[in-house]
Amino acid sequence: MNHNFQNELKKEFQLERMILFSDAVFAIAITLLAIEIKVPDIAHDVVSDHLLAQKMAQLIPKFMGFFISFMVIGIYWVVHHRMFGYVINYNQRLLWLNLFFLLAVVLMPFSSGFYSEYVVRQMKIPVILYICNITFLGIMGLVIWNYIASPKRNLSEGITPEMSRYFRFRSLVPPAAFLLLGIVYFINPQVAIYVPMLIPITLRLIRRFYFKPQLKAN
Repeated sequence: MNHNFQNELKKEFQLERMILFSDAVFAIAITLLAIEIKVPDIAHDVVSDHLLAQKMAQLIPKFMGFFISFMVIGIYWVVHHRMFGYVINYNQRLLWLNLFFLLAVVLMPFSSGFYSEYVVRQMKIPVILYICNITFLGIMGLVIWNYIASPKRNLSEGITPEMSRYFRFRSLVPPAAFLLLGIVYFINPQVAIYVPMLIPITLRLIRRFYFKPQLKAN
């Protein structure tokens, strides 16, 4: 009995390590997003509010990229947090799946900075790379959820079919929005930069009018 208790404690400790490591990666990735935005550097003898306003205006694309990426990383941190709230066990495959998910997270500061730097110049490669990064993130989130939610693996408890459908949907909304951004970008780049705003609106509406009644009923 004591041996089983020790095994349970060890399992909980190892699972906690994986979750804490994941949280640290999310925190570092979000912090690095802000580092990409540099304070305007103007010589002291010519500095003025007018010049500062001009420099700040040039940073608008970087701020937009920062807020979009912050929102995406934040959404997936919430998803990750809720997913692992159901996890009671782990195995080596789950560790590796989680690691590949975090790979997509740590790439976000680079792909976001690349996207922010060139999106106003209507360059296609940064947009494609950014979309691929977020699509990879969404796919890995879906893969992890399907792996965790599978009853035959005994990795989780308390997951209803309605919850399972909701988390699958939630994982796929950001990639779908950015794939739409890519399509719109090739037609009208000025409009495309506003497409990510659909993500929180879509999540809220679908949860409120479709998933929430089902989740309450269960």
